[in-house]
This record gives sequence, C-alpha cells and structure tokens, in this order.
Amino acid sequence: MPHTRPSWIHLIAAPVLTLVLALAGLAATGGRPPTVPLNAEPAAVSTTQIGVTPPPLGWASWNTFASSIDFNVIKQQADALVSSGMAAAGYDHINLDDGWWQGARDANGNIAVNESLWPGGMKAVADYLHGRGLKAGIYTDAGKQGCGFYYPTTRPATPNSGMEGHYQQDLESFQRWGFDYVKIDFCGGREEKLNQEATYKAIAAAHEAASAVTGRRLVLSVCEWGTGLTWNWAPGTGDLWRTSNDIIFYGQTADTTKMLTNFDQGIHPAAQHTGYTNDLDMLMVGMNGLNAAQNRLHMSLWAISGAPLLAGNNLATMSSTTRDILTQPEVLAIDQDRRGLQGVKVAEDTRNLQVYSKVLAGTGKRAVLLLNRTGSAAQMTVRWADLGLTTASASVRNVWSRADVGSSGTGYTTSVPANDAVLLTVSGTEAAGDTYEDTTAAATPTFTGVTAGAAGTKLVDVTYANGGSTVRKATVQVNGQYAYQLAFPPTGSATTYRTVSILAHLAKGTNTVRFAAVPGSTAPDVDAVRVQSIPGTNGVALVTATANRCVDFAMNTVANGSQAVLWDCSGGRNETFTQTSRNELVVYGTKCLDASGGGTANGTKVVLWDCGNATNQKWTVNSNGSITNNASGLCLDAEGGAVANGTRMILWSCNGQNNQRWTLN
Repeated sequence: MPHTRPSWIHLIAAPVLTLVLALAGLAATGGRPPTVPLNAEPAAVSTTQIGVTPPPLGWASWNTFASSIDFNVIKQQADALVSSGMAAAGYDHINLDDGWWQGARDANGNIAVNESLWPGGMKAVADYLHGRGLKAGIYTDAGKQGCGFYYPTTRPATPNSGMEGHYQQDLESFQRWGFDYVKIDFCGGREEKLNQEATYKAIAAAHEAASAVTGRRLVLSVCEWGTGLTWNWAPGTGDLWRTSNDIIFYGQTADTTKMLTNFDQGIHPAAQHTGYTNDLDMLMVGMNGLNAAQNRLHMSLWAISGAPLLAGNNLATMSSTTRDILTQPEVLAIDQDRRGLQGVKVAEDTRNLQVYSKVLAGTGKRAVLLLNRTGSAAQMTVRWADLGLTTASASVRNVWSRADVGSSGTGYTTSVPANDAVLLTVSGTEAAGDTYEDTTAAATPTFTGVTAGAAGTKLVDVTYANGGSTVRKATVQVNGQYAYQLAFPPTGSATTYRTVSILAHLAKGTNTVRFAAVPGSTAPDVDAVRVQSIPGTNGVALVTATANRCVDFAMNTVANGSQAVLWDCSGGRNETFTQTSRNELVVYGTKCLDASGGGTANGTKVVLWDCGNATNQKWTVNSNGSITNNASGLCLDAEGGAVANGTRMILWSCNGQNNQRWTLN
C-alpha cells in the first residue's frame, strides 16, 4: 500500500508529528507490533551501538613456508600460537595456504588428500586445531588450476587444485572436515579470464547451498587482489576481500614500501562495516627485513585500517620482541574495535605528513595515526575538528608507550620520527549530528532530504531492530552510488533497538539514503539514521556547466593512469576532491588529478596518479570557472564538448566554452 506520509522527518520535527498522530489516534506502528507507539523507538545515538564481527586474527602459512606445509608444520605453529600467548591475546585462526593439496580427486570428484602429508586427512587437522581452542582455515582457487600450478614454489607445479566445477562439493567437504574459514584465490580465474564479481557470487551461492546441507558456515576470504574492484561488490559476498597484490612474494625480503602501498590501496571506507572487511594481506611482522620500529609501524597501519591480522612469521622461532608487538593489547583493541569501521585520512597539511582517524565504539572515541612518510622527523598535529569532535579539550593516550599524554585544547602536537608513525587514542566530545526518523511502515525505508554542508565521508549510525536469532541483511545506497550489503546482528527482540555504523560518502546539499531488502534474507526493521560529518574528509565536486555532471573515476577505480570522465553527480568518494595548499586536486586521500605523462599538448589525458608534487599535478581554479593545469596552462576540458556519461577529460586550449567551465561544489 502506498504511504501518504513523507518517508522521513528531521529530528526537530519528530516530536511534533508524534503528538499530532497521538491526538488523532493513529496507529503509527512503522511495521512494528501495534502495541509499540512510534515515540517509544529511540533515535539513533552512539550509546545504543551493538558489536559487530571483528576482522579475523590468526596465523597463515604462506609468508614463511610457501608450499612446504604438512601436519607437523601446522601442529608446530598452532602449539606456538598457544604457548606464546598469542591465542590468549585473540589470535585464534590457523590458516593453511597454498600447497596443502596436490590436486587429485576420486571417482566421485571428491578431494583426495595425500595422507603421507596429512595423516588422518584434513578432518584430523581441523580436530587438532579445535582441540587447542583454535579455528581452522583452508585454501583453494576459484579456477580449475590453483596458484601452485602457475607459480610453483617449494613443490612442483600442482595441476587441478582449483575448485571450478566443484564449488558446492568442495565447500561441503571443507565444512564436513570441520574447517571454519576458506581463502579463495584467483590465479586460475585470472588465467581463464573469469569475471571476478560473477565468479565469487556464484561461490557465495554455492556456500549457502553447502551450509544448508551441513549446517556449518565458513568465513569466506575473497582473494582476487582487488583486480575486479572488490570494494564495490564484495561486502556480503565475502566476509573479507583483498584490495591489492600480495604484500610479499616468495623469496622476497619484507620492506616498508610494499607495506605502505598495500595500506594506501586498502582504504575503501564505505565498503567496511558491520563485520565485512577490506583485507590488506597478511602481516610481515617478525620477518627478515623489518626492524622493531618498522614492525610497530606495520601493526599501526593495519590497526587504524581495521584490517585482518594474520601473522606470517615463524611462530616457533619468533623473538619476544616480535611476540610483544603482535600482542600489544591497545593496538589490538583498535583493530578489533566493535564498531567495525575503517580509518580515513583527515589531514595532510604538509606533503607526506598524513593524519588518519578511526571512529571507535562509544561516544567521542577516536584512534589517530600520525604518519610521517618523509626522511626527517617532524612535528605533526591532529585537530579535533577534523575528527568529528568539538573543539573542547580532549584526553590523549600514546598507544605504543601505553601512556596518557595529557588533555589538550583544540588538538595535539607531537614529534614523529622519519618514516614512522605515532598511534594515539583520543577521548573528546562528539560533534552534533542530524537524525532522520522513519515514519513509514517499511522495514527498509528510504530517507530523502538527508543534508550535508559539504561533500565528504560521514559517520552514519543506523538504528534498527532484529528480533530473530541470526544476522539479518539489507542494502544501503546513497544517491546513485553502489549499494552495499549490511549485516544487522540480533537485538534481542522486535522492540529492542540498537545501532550499527557505516561510513558513507555524501554530496553537498540534499542526499537520498535508501535501504532495501536482500533477497532470501529477512530484513531488519530500520528506524532511523544519524548523520555526522568528519570534516577532515570534506572536499568539493567538480561540476560541469554543460550537463550538471561531475568529474569522476569510473567504478571507484584507484588504478594509476585511469582517465577521468564525466558522470552523474552522486557524492561518491570518486567524485570528491580536496584542494590542497599545494594546488593539488586530491581524490581518495592519496591520488591526484594529473596531466598524463606531464603532457602539455591539446588532447593530453587527465588521469589519476599517486600524488608526487609534480607541476602537472597542480591546478589553478580561475574566477571565470576554468581550471588550468600549471604545467601547460591548458584547461580542464570535457572532450569534444560532449555532455554524456563517460565523456573523457582532457587538456585543451582555453576557449571559454561551457565544457571548460566548472563549479566547485
């Protein structure tokens, strides 16, 4: 039945509407039991937060052992995980990576295990790990061939070790053996040119079918290295998904360059929420090539990102220093925070002096990383206002030293060593937000008129009820951006409301936030959203004068060299640029609008590239609406004067035409 009432009202107006409805004797139930009046439902506030599934903690075999694994290796590492105190600190997964299976199947297509390597078979492995209080992880490939066929390491090439053609069969086998987690690689899928999204969604469907047979569920780890732009579609398809290439290849020495690269490529805040996680790859802590300070930096980066922490060092031989770094409780608490969000960059006043902030559970709680990517020690400042806190005094704690460093006024300044970071927690006063109540009978409503004073990443708390005994699912979509699947844990009853949080990208002005049911899942009862700015993420859209479309990087691509295009304005992170004091236009926090190859000729492509302080990455915004590249003096131009979605952005001689005129909104 169509609803005659508006789908939302601002919190200020909510009490008035409730009073009018009560006086009129209307049953404003919002789809809930008629005994529960609308005014009994809470507004979305942080004190009602419910904890979500944290990212996995554990150990994985690849970085140290490559393909040379057997039952004895796994027992040794599991025993060390327990005896070292890592298990007590929360590291509870032991994950077998590539090399455990040699690719044979029996006449019925079931996996045949080499029992000289795995006495008693794989069930015996899972039973042993469970007996030690741990969870068991296993590995496969989405294609016909696994990675060990294309990239053999310590064992010969292994044919036919992928799961293609046996998706449900293999997943049932893993579940019956007692495994809890499966990493699904994509070497075979890549060679066969399988579509990443379609393939992993087929695997997820097979997993649901297998679970219906066995009654067990696996944590699904999607490992296609971000090649299919996982951050757009993987939440809910998998529980975690890789966002970049391997952090270390077989035979390499660990270094901080790859660590920082994977960190940068893994920041996709709208995708990480409610127990779904961007995966920056396994840890290199304790491996050859990194000193103690670099190991602490590694942990700090992964913790502020809220990434899975899967150690890859040899646990049986690690030093006490390595163990202490891996088990530092306050660092782990940041990574495992029950709100389940990712840290985002909120400031870079000076090139390569970057400030990241992660919203933590509770009120006014933040983790802050001051990252100095220069070769000299530097004074760095975090401003409370950038974090979404008021300018009232806040208390600050140095996480690694586990020392309170006092209360500060509007921010905190400290010295950060060269090529290092300082990790802090901040307890301050939460800034004001706007709450929008659902007044319809829809379980998954649409909130229109959600306003933002500036484009940027916002903290959105979603108040809901789930009276069932299992997680319920719904999607959320802002404007025309990708729809993300959310997980809503049980709240205890259909009239008990709790809050989960997401980070959403909003456009300046009016936005639409739409919830929708997920086919096959009972929807939660969404009641309200509270929207709060994180001002350090704010930026502008570059809006063309010809079609009211925005400069955009298609499908949220982050690949260097991707050409900018015009697209319908949606407020997405791929359309939000920060103007820096260095005359850059920065998108995604670390990427610059760039004249390709430093070109200065008409037709030069305008592309995405890592910010490097080059002149071809500097732009002047002129009073006549044109934007000129400082290296060439040419104008940012919609090619050929076209206005359609997908029109490419180039440099061209300035001519004053509308396809070279832009509004920064």
